[in-house]
Amino acid sequence: MTDENQDHDEPIIRDKRRIDPETGAVRHPEGEGEAEATDAASAEPDDEDVLTVDDILNAAQAEVQEPSDEHLADLKRVTAEYANYRKRTEANREVERERAVGAAVSVLLPVLDDLDRAEKHGDLEGDAPFATIAAKLRAAVEKLGLTPFGEVGEPFDPTRHEAIFQQPSDEVDTDTVGDVVETGYLLGGTLLRAAKVVVKTPQE
Repeated sequence: MTDENQDHDEPIIRDKRRIDPETGAVRHPEGEGEAEATDAASAEPDDEDVLTVDDILNAAQAEVQEPSDEHLADLKRVTAEYANYRKRTEANREVERERAVGAAVSVLLPVLDDLDRAEKHGDLEGDAPFATIAAKLRAAVEKLGLTPFGEVGEPFDPTRHEAIFQQPSDEVDTDTVGDVVETGYLLGGTLLRAAKVVVKTPQE
């Protein structure tokens, strides 16, 4: 009886050291190795779920080759806006050019009027030096886009002609230019100066 009681009373000693003192190896508690192995296996990504660089590039290329409807709509909108911008820029540039040329040519209009009066008096006939200078000046302003208008016999146009006198006549059925007092000028499509004319009106 005494021996049995002594056997049961002996203390139980558990060695929980992580390093085996005899071999120097790391000890793993029971079940810990299996748990770590299971966690490591679950942490490893599945090859089927991993995206490679080629996969990403192929997806981007497919999106470029087959753009969505939204992308196409944005592209069309940007293209249309750029085309309208270019049209407005070209139109504004042409307007500014005509304005600058018009300001310069307007200074020469009195000189051109003097040439017209000299021509009516016969001073520009033949090969006189004055006639040569007049021809060169007229050619120069025409290259800038200046076009004279106003001829006897053409229909009267209130948007282009300025009537300084009306003369009833039984020779016309509609208002007609009977005489040009001052030539009108167009610069491109812009009216630079209206022609001053005498208008023949139908006699009642």
